[in-house]
Amino acid sequence: MNTAGKSLHYLVEKWLAPAPAMRIRVVQFGRMRGDSRRYVHVEASAPGSSRAIFFFRHEDGCWCVFPPRIARPSMSGYQLAA
Repeated sequence: MNTAGKSLHYLVEKWLAPAPAMRIRVVQFGRMRGDSRRYVHVEASAPGSSRAIFFFRHEDGCWCVFPPRIARPSMSGYQLAA
């Protein structure tokens, strides 16, 4: 598992670029309905501005700004030996 560049702490700094005067807080966290994957809603606020973003945990343990793919039913055919 390669989490060096995909930890939640790293992504908060990358996407929200907190400055010393900025306050970072977790607004909400939990699991998504259906597949129970984790998400975190983080907000960065400073006097006169605020930014917020959702982060999603993927199967490999990395956090990303986009949700993981939903596993969907699929069919495949097998060649039968004659």
